[in-house]
Amino acid sequence: MSRAISLSALTALELAPPDLVSTAAAAGYSHVGLRLIAATTTEPQRATVGDTPMVRETRARLDATGVRVLDIEVLRLKPDTRVADDLLPAIETGARLGARYALVTGNDPDEARLVDRFAELCDLAAGCGVAPQLEFMSFSDLKTLPQAARVIERAGRDNAGIVVDAYHYSRTHCRLADIARLPSSLFRYAQLCDAPAAIPATPEATLAEARAERRFPGDGELDLVSLVRALPAGIPVAVESPTQELAKTVDALERARRAIAGVQRVLAAADRGRAVSRAGQETM
Repeated sequence: MSRAISLSALTALELAPPDLVSTAAAAGYSHVGLRLIAATTTEPQRATVGDTPMVRETRARLDATGVRVLDIEVLRLKPDTRVADDLLPAIETGARLGARYALVTGNDPDEARLVDRFAELCDLAAGCGVAPQLEFMSFSDLKTLPQAARVIERAGRDNAGIVVDAYHYSRTHCRLADIARLPSSLFRYAQLCDAPAAIPATPEATLAEARAERRFPGDGELDLVSLVRALPAGIPVAVESPTQELAKTVDALERARRAIAGVQRVLAAADRGRAVSRAGQETM
């Protein structure tokens, strides 16, 4: 079975969800990631939660193309978040669109409260058939992979998992050994992009790079092949490679094609490495 590859919203944020679905289909993706809740006030604000015309059109494009929804985003757990009121409508919309996962960020410095809210979110999402996945980022309150794992352990919900994003993996000084220490069942899918090896000098610069100027897989200096090999074999991968400067001269479809070509090369190299490793073990 071929591996699912998803086009994340941030790679072509100028596209509304229906057009992102069509672009994903044209570029050869099997899945798409939909941003139902805007992450900032400066990005496009769209009516993507509830029974809206845009949601209905997105559903129609999914049906017409055969593309499926890997995840929805971005569900932020903040000190004042009311989980049922603020986030459940997006989860219900995602379920209507067939989403498997919901991407969750921890934006609350009180870990005990974050655990409680995350557990509540998992319970509500379970009723919709959606699995919340925590993403750690250096500029959030949930900063590291071990911290994300601790929140999940304390929450104690079977549908919880962790998204390893190659960008945040590199910027939080995460190591392959950190992944190896955790149960493989925590990792349901991953996000791939590339970037320079050098970490920006300030948190503000890191945030700006993360949101606007990453690179397509294989076009930077991150060891993506080793990262892919450290994660469970065959899990879906989402391409999250915003390139806003390039977008001034290259349209979304061409960027999506370049991104998936890069991911396919990385995955092929990782698979070759696994095959060589297996062959070596068999001859020992």
